[in-house]
Amino acid sequence: MTTSGVRVRIAPSPTGEPHVGTVYIALFNYLFAKKMGGEFILRIEDTDASRSTPEYEQKVLDALRWAGLEWSEGPDVGGPYGPYRQSDRKDMYWPYAQDLLDKGHAFRCFCTPERLDKMREDQRAAGKAPGYDGLCLRYSAEEVTAKMDAGEASVVRMKIPTEGACEFNDGVYGDVSIPWNSVDMQVLIKADGMPTYHMANVIDDHLMKITHVARGEEWLASVPKHILLYRYFGWDEPKFMHLSLMRNADKSKLSKRKNPTSISYYSALGYLPEALMNFLGRFFVQIAEGEELLTMDQLAEKFDPDNLSKAGAIFDIQKLDWLNGRWLREKLTPEEFIARTFEWASENQRLTEGLKLSQSRISKLGELPQLAGFLLANDVGLTPVSFAGLKTTPADTLEIINTVQADFEKMPEWTVESIDQELRTIADKLGKKLRVVTPPLFVAMSGSSRSLPLFDSMALLGRSVVRQRLKIAATVVASMVGVEK
Repeated sequence: MTTSGVRVRIAPSPTGEPHVGTVYIALFNYLFAKKMGGEFILRIEDTDASRSTPEYEQKVLDALRWAGLEWSEGPDVGGPYGPYRQSDRKDMYWPYAQDLLDKGHAFRCFCTPERLDKMREDQRAAGKAPGYDGLCLRYSAEEVTAKMDAGEASVVRMKIPTEGACEFNDGVYGDVSIPWNSVDMQVLIKADGMPTYHMANVIDDHLMKITHVARGEEWLASVPKHILLYRYFGWDEPKFMHLSLMRNADKSKLSKRKNPTSISYYSALGYLPEALMNFLGRFFVQIAEGEELLTMDQLAEKFDPDNLSKAGAIFDIQKLDWLNGRWLREKLTPEEFIARTFEWASENQRLTEGLKLSQSRISKLGELPQLAGFLLANDVGLTPVSFAGLKTTPADTLEIINTVQADFEKMPEWTVESIDQELRTIADKLGKKLRVVTPPLFVAMSGSSRSLPLFDSMALLGRSVVRQRLKIAATVVASMVGVEK
């Protein structure tokens, strides 16, 4: 591979807690840039305005920095091809959409959401893959103008060839052929004027002079749409590389419903970023026995983009624990270990704020570990006995925990105030007093019915740790419900 002018990027969407899979893809791009003497760029893809938030964008930046990744261009550092946040680039996309319309490569679609839902429902019932049926493609220019003049809402869709296949070479999968008749007529510009991922992605990659696009294998099926846009615009396409998805030991997709996936979770539990990057980086390098502990520079040195595996990257938590333990014992001096411990305990102000909350609740300092230790614990040791003293039945307790778990996922902000308001709303929804809803949550968070203030504790623990503790609590209480039946 040539080393001249290589430019790669990571382009996360700020719609949730940064996923370990995002850092996995970012690390590949970072190592690729280091190996090839190129540039690593960060772009925030926030075209999903309903789900993107400034809080999540900051969490993306924090997670990537915690992981030890540095970018030469991005929304926080600027660069020659900015802005690096898609919502700030909104006005840049329409001229390209108009160009596609003028050249006949795209068309206006006036179909309502209701019609599209019915269309897909009928297609599934007939055993067909859901896809746009081309109704609006048949409108004449005069009909389109009349609908526009009448103020009918519309989106812009791309035209797709009806015969043949899209053939391309992928850096991991080699030669790939995807029939055009399996590719949907993608929406490029939404009714609100914002581009879809596919439109913005291609235009931004071109304008930012991205030479190699390395991303997860779930995007492989989208390559024909992207290649077609490059061809419609008359641009050279980048080299595509689609990396195997991270999977659980049972080969299922790594998801937060099964296992903790948020970077903030691993940070909160005291994993070293060097150990996590070491663990993830080993999926991209060949190592000999005795070479298990690798720094970022050593990973970059061993990195070989011409020898990538299609085999799934297994997220083996036991292997990560083993590596993290070795980093703690073998790579840190006693002074560094102490400094890292204080740094970890102070993350999110858990230690200082936890001590402030404890002051009015103790009679001697020796009570602090039992009262506030749950803020720093990996596991609070929940068992059926933990919930046995509650006034709610196991079935009611489980309903409370499951409802809180589901509703917390929808919260756009994570603050003491928002947690307070959400739990009051949940209590109303369940038809219970707040004082009935909170005791099971005290136990789930701390392992005890006597604890620090619940809302403050949840805010300090962070969304990802709260999610995991609720999941564990639900499993424990579900076993009690089973016994009760």
